[in-house]
Amino acid sequence: MVIVDSSVWIDYFADSRNPQTDWLDRQLGLQPVGLIDLILCEVLQGVREEFTFAQVRRELLNFPVFNAGGSHVAIAAARNYRFLRQKGNTVRKTIDCLIATYCIESGGALLHRDRDFDPFEKYLGLRVIHP
Repeated sequence: MVIVDSSVWIDYFADSRNPQTDWLDRQLGLQPVGLIDLILCEVLQGVREEFTFAQVRRELLNFPVFNAGGSHVAIAAARNYRFLRQKGNTVRKTIDCLIATYCIESGGALLHRDRDFDPFEKYLGLRVIHP
């Protein structure tokens, strides 16, 4: 399963072209693609118009939406954050710690456009799609 981060979905729905949105466009229907409930929230909270909100919600709910993982993933994410901080990498957003840790714990790959995930890949084995 490839989890698509909000950094890619936002560009995708804004018709912004980059390697990640191009990969997503080519692979939809060929690769199993999903998202986490936290990503669903991030994408939808940025939509301004109600019509667009309903349209984006409808499109995203065509994909599997996974629960972020509860206390198990929360504790693992805190450990990962602390580990990365000890390595000199302070992750800017807690939600990115949860997303990366969910992917690590579930064995999924992540498609993203956010440098906060780089240390998870380098030190913790996060599988990342590099288009």
